[in-house]
Amino acid sequence: MNNKTLSILSYVTIIGWIIAFVKSKDLTPKSDLVRYHLKQGFGIFLVSLVVNVALSIIVTIVPALYFLSYIGYVIFILWIFGIINAANEQKKPIPIVGQVFEDKFSFID
Repeated sequence: MNNKTLSILSYVTIIGWIIAFVKSKDLTPKSDLVRYHLKQGFGIFLVSLVVNVALSIIVTIVPALYFLSYIGYVIFILWIFGIINAANEQKKPIPIVGQVFEDKFSFID
């Protein structure tokens, strides 16, 4: 797989991320683009996991706050931005949350 494919795959579910992570270890020389999108993809996965768990608990306790579930659409849009950046082979952070993940997840390096 080439760098562009691995970068896009790093956003497609956690299984896709794991495949991209394992395949990126085989690349010679190491690709900064793939590493960057692996970090961004893992970060957006963690954000979506935390937000979904928190919203499930909140909406279960206070059903009147059901409108908060629209935050999931915002996360979906951010995910789309990540895929577009990977397809264009750009190292741009995902809006809002992407800059937080640029220097995190040292196990990816």
